[in-house]
Amino acid sequence: MTAELEARIRLAREVERGASVLSSRVVEAFLNVPRHPFVPAFYRRDGAKYVPTRGPGPAWLRAVYADEVLVTEVDGVRAEDAPEGGVAGEATSSSTAPGLMAEMLDALDVRPGNRVWEVGTGTGYNAGLLCHLAGAGGVTTVDRTARLVDAARERLREVGFEPAVLRADGAGTPPAGGPFDRIIATCAVRRVPPAWLEQCVTGGVIVAPIGNALGGGAVACLTKLPGGGAAGRFLHRPAAFMPLRADAAAEPGKIPAQVTAQVTGRRRTSVVGARVLDDHAFSFWAGLCLPRTVLRDGGTLHDPADGSTAHVDDHRDHPGRPSAVTTSGPRDLWQLVESAWTGWRSHHRPRREWLTLTVRADGPQTVGFTAPDGGTTSWLL
Repeated sequence: MTAELEARIRLAREVERGASVLSSRVVEAFLNVPRHPFVPAFYRRDGAKYVPTRGPGPAWLRAVYADEVLVTEVDGVRAEDAPEGGVAGEATSSSTAPGLMAEMLDALDVRPGNRVWEVGTGTGYNAGLLCHLAGAGGVTTVDRTARLVDAARERLREVGFEPAVLRADGAGTPPAGGPFDRIIATCAVRRVPPAWLEQCVTGGVIVAPIGNALGGGAVACLTKLPGGGAAGRFLHRPAAFMPLRADAAAEPGKIPAQVTAQVTGRRRTSVVGARVLDDHAFSFWAGLCLPRTVLRDGGTLHDPADGSTAHVDDHRDHPGRPSAVTTSGPRDLWQLVESAWTGWRSHHRPRREWLTLTVRADGPQTVGFTAPDGGTTSWLL
């Protein structure tokens, strides 16, 4: 048995152990589709730089078949093309952690012969898994970057798959081959694009990450309804995906340096510290409660829409002390977080999978929560 095959078997077992319920067909896909041809190199973060790790080699192979996200492109520079000293910038493409991929594919419920549209080709590995599940002839995968698309097409061909691999805007004009039985996105959106609804058959399934500015993303699994809308729930596992580049609202953005540097304004204390936003379950709930325009950088929140800012210092050297809150602008943004925290706790810390997402054909998209006593809470995306 080769080292690559042994590594693939270990990954399939790890993926199966990590999920509460996983279709045997999904596990078989991970056994049959190798990951290493799609990730000939990847980046590791080293201080302010991303440094490439290239194969072949034992360390590279172990990392490729670990249940981890692998960054494969930084500011358009693929890891295989990067200088040995690394590059600085923002990650622009990655290979999703296989465990999360497996849960998304399981939720998608791909059947042989299904027509599948994948938005976000990336390395092409997920497209390969889709080809195994549906048959390559029914799979269409798109990405906006020509170099990613060309590389993925070649790698898919090397492992025996020839789906339609196209350069296109995932939220724009749909590709040929629709309508589709299944649509899956490997990039985050703030709202489900209308094109996905239009191109999904009635009774079909859409699986897509829904992001927010606080980083508390979640994967929605929706069923297309007869009236043209869609409805469903969120998966349990947290998911922070890179945004769909056509969806500017999904891009978190950055707080201007002068805002984070200036800590002046109204001062008070709070028993709710900035670290609550590092809880992935709460950060998704909080992101629903805050205006869509709010940005976060550590303990600082800023809304460029009206200039409101909140800076929270948790006094990490003195645990147990109330956090110091400094606010400026017309609104106290941290008060919104405190209110969200109180509501979340009063409902016994609702999990993502307790929330629903309803997408109406005429536009509105609503996340909803129903408490055991029948009370409801809803938010517009």
